[in-house]
This record gives sequence, structure tokens and C-alpha cells, in this order.
Amino acid sequence: MFSYRHAFHAGNHADVLKHTVLIATLQHLTQKDAALTVLDTHAGAGLYRLDGDYASTSGEAADGIARLLAPAPADAKGAASAPLSPALQAYVDVVRAFNQGTQTRVYPGSPFIAQHLLRSHDKLKLFELHPTDLRSLAGNVAQLEAGRQVAVLHEDGFEGVKKFLPPPARRALLLCDPSYEMKSDYGRVLDMVADSLKRFATGTYAVWYPIIPRPEAHDLPRRLKTMAVKAGKPWLHATLTVKNSKLVENAEGEKRRPGLPASGMFLINPPFTLKAALKDALPQMAELLQQDRHAAHSLESGG
Repeated sequence: MFSYRHAFHAGNHADVLKHTVLIATLQHLTQKDAALTVLDTHAGAGLYRLDGDYASTSGEAADGIARLLAPAPADAKGAASAPLSPALQAYVDVVRAFNQGTQTRVYPGSPFIAQHLLRSHDKLKLFELHPTDLRSLAGNVAQLEAGRQVAVLHEDGFEGVKKFLPPPARRALLLCDPSYEMKSDYGRVLDMVADSLKRFATGTYAVWYPIIPRPEAHDLPRRLKTMAVKAGKPWLHATLTVKNSKLVENAEGEKRRPGLPASGMFLINPPFTLKAALKDALPQMAELLQQDRHAAHSLESGG
């Protein structure tokens, strides 16, 4: 149950997509004066060392955030490449805010990205069950000296969010990004979103999911869309593919999956500004993060 550690994957292409969407969403939601409650169902450790044992073992950040931070090469004619889109630049700026100098040694997870963008009167509820990550999260959050703004909860996020919906100021963003190591996570995501919409129909619900050769992974966004349409709520679905998902053969002749090839973000009640932001950002993500000719992106919305 506790085998997954996000530290191995911090700053990879999936984090680029997820956190670009998270930042653009929070930038919009914090424009209104009323307090915002942010619920993070699977908070992880909160901060990750990119030069630590976990991240350096996988090296996934090299094909993620590191590509966006590297100076853009000029083309054959010496012309500089296009600047990052506003949404991608905002993402890069937030990551840089957690680092000093030119080296990027620390990667902020969604809890620290959210806290960085929230105002003093906003609230952040962080759920984490993994005992090691929970200790790291609590220690990292303590350094913020954020007082009652941030709560670290050793609870199942799927169930724990219920007591915070609806929030006092009637404004909330719920981010759900489980590991999906257990197939039951897909069904639990759907049950949680359905229940949350009943409790607080106007909240913004953001679900990250892996795009892998598994029926549940392909059913999830389709069922979330059906749920949003039936509830009469607007929705947005963004995906990023960086490489082929087919089996590859290694030097020993063994066929294996080439790591996570793609992921998606599905939002119900997204900010109306998000589609335009991602329309510019997604093509750049696909271009800058591509690992083979199968790189692609998609953006759909409705409601």
C-alpha cells in the first residue's frame, strides 16, 4: 500500500502539466477577496531534493522541469526560440522561487506551490497516509511558520475532504492526484468527486491521472466528463504525451514499458481563463518535453 514515493518522480513531465494547471488555477481563484480553501488529497512530502537519492536515481526531472529551465538554443539561423507562454513562465518562476542562484536543487510539490500562492486568510488542508512522507511533510510545513493556515492531516484524503465541504467562505479548490498503484483508486476518485459535487457544487475539482495501457485510466476522464455534463457543470480536459507507450526491448531482450508516457488533468468548474492559458502552454510542453516523435497534446472543454 505504501510502496509509491513521489520523490522518485518529482519534477517530471507529469508534474510540469499538473503544476502548470495548478498555478494557473490558483492565480485566477486568488483574485477574489473571499477566502479560498485548498484541499490536497495526496500531499506527499511537499518538498523534494532533485540532487537527493530518490530523484537522482530516476533522473526524471532532467526530462521535465530541467528542460524548461535550460537556456533555449537558437535555431540554425541564430534566432532565439520563442519565450515561454505566460502559464509555463509562471510555473518556472514558482519553482525558481524555492531555489537560490542558478542551480535548481529543490522542487516544490503541490502543497508548497499552493501555499506560495495563497493569501494569509486562505486555508490549505494537506492529507497524507504514507508514514515517511507524512513526517517529511510535517517537518517541511513547520518551517513555513504558517500557523493555522496550513493543516497536515494523517488521513485518507478520499474520505477526509468530506468534513471540509462546503468550506466556510464557499470557495474551494480540491486537487486529487493519487498514485493509482491500486486499481481501486480510479473508482475512489470518481466516488469522491461525485460526493464532493453534492456537498459543494460550485467548488473547483482538479484530478490528475496517468495515461497508461489500462482500461480504468481511459475510463476515468470519460466518466468525469459524463459526471460534469449530468451536473450541468463546465469541464476542461488537458493531456500531455511525451513518448510512445508501447513495450520496448532492452539489451537483455526483455520487453518493458518505457516509464510513464503521458498524463492528463481533468477539471470540473475550471477558471474560465484556464483554457486560453493552456492553449498556449500545451504545445510548448509537448515540444520542449518530447522524448520521441510520439509527443502530443490535447485540450477539450465543455459546459
